Amino acid sequence: MPSEELLISKSPVPPLSVTNLTKRYGEEPAIDRVTFSATAGEVLGIIGPNGAGKTTLLEAVVGLLPTDSGEVFWHSDPLPASQRRNVLFYLPDGVRLYRDEATSQVVSFFAGVYRRSMAETADTVSSVGLRPVLHKRVHALSKGYNRRLLLALALLAPHPVLLMDEPFDGFDLRQTREIVEVLRNRAARGRTFILAIHQLADAERVCDRLILLAGGRVRGAGTLDELRAQTELPAGSLEDIFLALT
Repeated sequence: MPSEELLISKSPVPPLSVTNLTKRYGEEPAIDRVTFSATAGEVLGIIGPNGAGKTTLLEAVVGLLPTDSGEVFWHSDPLPASQRRNVLFYLPDGVRLYRDEATSQVVSFFAGVYRRSMAETADTVSSVGLRPVLHKRVHALSKGYNRRLLLALALLAPHPVLLMDEPFDGFDLRQTREIVEVLRNRAARGRTFILAIHQLADAERVCDRLILLAGGRVRGAGTLDELRAQTELPAGSLEDIFLALT
């Protein structure tokens, strides 16, 4: 479990930085010399189409996937893959945890592991809209409600950096806006979110900064206004910018 010191550090150095991270399959790079940093309280978007390398990048950063080169740093100190689970929580896309258990039991189990109070747990459950299905078993949840469950578990975890693969998958427009508000509120309290997103409209709404990924390489990085200036598209949408840079 992350220490309290890790959770409350106020160092001006970006908590997480990634340098030249590379993963190859044979001669083909899935991610190629990817470099970025994430600051405390930031929502950082890893943006790109399916096959761009977003999932590979997240799995490499959290240490699930061995890399060919590159490093991950925590407050400027090298962070070995074996220690990343202490500060990074990864929410993958499309998984169903404890399929035969009741949703309420899964939530209670995670709350107990991370020593969350009943009030904290109830607040998290309510914030992600999970309460109507607490009585259901996980395998009976819809895609959207399973995503809400996973998000609740991630928010119950105390890790300062949460990495999420396609966090809005399974939500309609109204539901996406509700979850965006939840993430923004948690970011305002100091947690950092790194979101892999292929829906550009969602990314525009939620992300403070954007990393544009295509073919496993970073093609642009910055706020939306910075990317507009870089591409000389002062009123350009994220789609316009992505097409211009890739």
